[in-house]
Amino acid sequence: MIYGYARVSTTGQNLATQLEALKKAGCETIIEEKVIGVAKKKERLDALLNDLQEGDTLIVSRMDRLGRSTVQLLQLVEEFEERGVHLVILDLNIDTRTHTGKFFLTVMAGFSELERTIIKEKTAAGIELAKKQGKYKGRPKKYTDKNTSLQHALELYQTTDKTVKAICSITKVGRTTLYDAIKEKGIARN
Repeated sequence: MIYGYARVSTTGQNLATQLEALKKAGCETIIEEKVIGVAKKKERLDALLNDLQEGDTLIVSRMDRLGRSTVQLLQLVEEFEERGVHLVILDLNIDTRTHTGKFFLTVMAGFSELERTIIKEKTAAGIELAKKQGKYKGRPKKYTDKNTSLQHALELYQTTDKTVKAICSITKVGRTTLYDAIKEKGIARN
């Protein structure tokens, strides 16, 4: 089965151009969706992706109809490969039913991985430099010594036999935060 997916993300846009391209590409069923704003949930797309069977083809007019980033698209393509589903992206002339289409996506995956690696290296170098200059302190702590919830959690830990899970539930302090504070202050249970 050949499915098409068309989506717009503002009220001023319409689906006509995408629908025309998908019909011309031979789609037997076209799923239309309007997702307004920055909503991450695309219910009709999610349902379609779950329903695709081995041998099915999904056609979209543009890459950004499926995901906001190359990484998202490549993850989807990987999943499709495992399930035996094909993908066609009309504006990039990519068709994973062909060797050339698969090759092009492999090259894109390589560039995407390189980009992620370079970004990680630059970030780490920037943090290291900021630390040397005394400008980087890490993420600000949510709970400081003045925070009453954390103080209450520490008090309960020291004076009661309540479990850490119960203490965290009562005070709304996370387990990791509580354990870090216990370790930092060298608190022992009585």
